[in-house]
Amino acid sequence: MSTVAPSWLLALHSTSDELGLGLAPLLSSSAPGTLDPPSPRITSHPLGRRLSNDLLACVEQLLPAHQWRELGRLAVATGPGGFTGTRLSVVFARTLAQQLALPLDGFSSFLLIAQRLRQRAEVGDQPFWLLQELPRRGIVAGCYAADEWALGGMAEREAPRLFGQLADLPPGVRLEARVDPAADVAQLLRLSGLAAAAESAAPWASVLPLYPTSPVGQP
Repeated sequence: MSTVAPSWLLALHSTSDELGLGLAPLLSSSAPGTLDPPSPRITSHPLGRRLSNDLLACVEQLLPAHQWRELGRLAVATGPGGFTGTRLSVVFARTLAQQLALPLDGFSSFLLIAQRLRQRAEVGDQPFWLLQELPRRGIVAGCYAADEWALGGMAEREAPRLFGQLADLPPGVRLEARVDPAADVAQLLRLSGLAAAAESAAPWASVLPLYPTSPVGQP
């Protein structure tokens, strides 16, 4: 029986103080006549401000650099989240995708949370808002709802943006946008795997950090 080495999907999530990484075989590696694909590997690293120094080392712990040619697709959380952490992982993913000519999927960290809540049956079919308070700046919020036609079954009705205060939000269910790095990396792997199975184009140049406020000019 012929065997085919797996083509890997690498996911990065650093919108919080904890770096989440995931590595999973792409669906093509489980085609008939191939070996059973390995299980996904997910790691988390509470790096905080050490992310800029330790990001590469953490990725190499999961997949050494000499094996990066085995990658078939990349995925990254684009924010909202910490400005520096989000930017570092997005830039790293964009650079790797450009150098290796790989597709790169970018998904909002709020969308990943919404997907997780839906999978765990913590939300129903009705639209809901995810909120993240920024001290002295306002509230970042996005709206989500179950949608059988959307990738992964959850649609982003309104992308995360800044509101001055809670009273400025439209009415509806409101939930805290609480990152769970390992669980949200699992959602990254799932969504990117679905996009790969659907042969969706994913140009790296279109993936940019999502940060509703800029630190420039802020007090």
